[in-house]
Amino acid sequence: NLALARRHAQDKPLAVVVDVDDTVLDTTSYGGWALREGRTYDSQSWADWVDDAVSTASPGAVEFLNYAHASGVDVYYITNRKAAGKQATIANLAALGFPQANAEHVMPRTDSSDKTARRARVTQGHDIALLMGDNLGDFDQAFQQSTTRARNAEVARQADQFGRRFVLLPNPTYGEWEGVLYDGNWSASEREKRAMRDAALNAWQPESGTVSQGK
Repeated sequence: NLALARRHAQDKPLAVVVDVDDTVLDTTSYGGWALREGRTYDSQSWADWVDDAVSTASPGAVEFLNYAHASGVDVYYITNRKAAGKQATIANLAALGFPQANAEHVMPRTDSSDKTARRARVTQGHDIALLMGDNLGDFDQAFQQSTTRARNAEVARQADQFGRRFVLLPNPTYGEWEGVLYDGNWSASEREKRAMRDAALNAWQPESGTVSQGK
């Protein structure tokens, strides 16, 4: 509303840029399938799931984006789903009632997971009022640092953008933060990855004997 109120006639149109998975669409049915099957993520099963177009909408997402569109704000869906799944993603979004679910406004990954170039395409004709995502890379590639300390420092540097221009929906399940914990070694075994995640936990250490045992 503040961005709308500050508009001048000569300004470029406003846009809202959103990520797709675990921002406006819920991916938990894929996770549920993997859990029941004793599987972990792999690109082929993920592509099959995307093609089924069975995602539900995140609570409030359809209503908010339709409000933005009705207010004259264009909506762009910048996703790191692969281009092969673009039509299924459009169909999924459209079936749920999302606005501007079309080939122009749904922008999947082609040659890079870096979203900078796709955001730049939007800014050629629009002023971006708001970016929404579950990963820091949904806002600015400057967050993609090799250590947690460096990532946190960049978050601190841009802290005034969060809650104003950046709307972060925290995702503790998966994300690029994992790669930092793995020192970039995504090919590590699942056992190794779990050990690295466990080592990075901020865990309470009660004094010996102070915690009662539940029944």
